[in-house]
Amino acid sequence: MPRQHVERIVISSDGDGDSGEDQEQRELRLGAWVGNQRSRAATLSPERVEQLSAIGMRWA
Repeated sequence: MPRQHVERIVISSDGDGDSGEDQEQRELRLGAWVGNQRSRAATLSPERVEQLSAIGMRWA
C-alpha cells in the first residue's frame, strides 16, 4: 500500500449507523499507519505482531 493512501470512513454518532443523521466523514492515513507499523515491527509486542499477521499484514 502506498504511504499516501487515505481511507475515507463515515462515522455515525447516534450509534445505530442506519439513520443517516449525525454522520461524520473522516480521513484515515492508512498508508502511513501501515508503514509505521512495518518500521516499528522490532519494537511491537509479540501479541501485536500476531494480531496484525492474522489479518494479513505483509511485513516486507
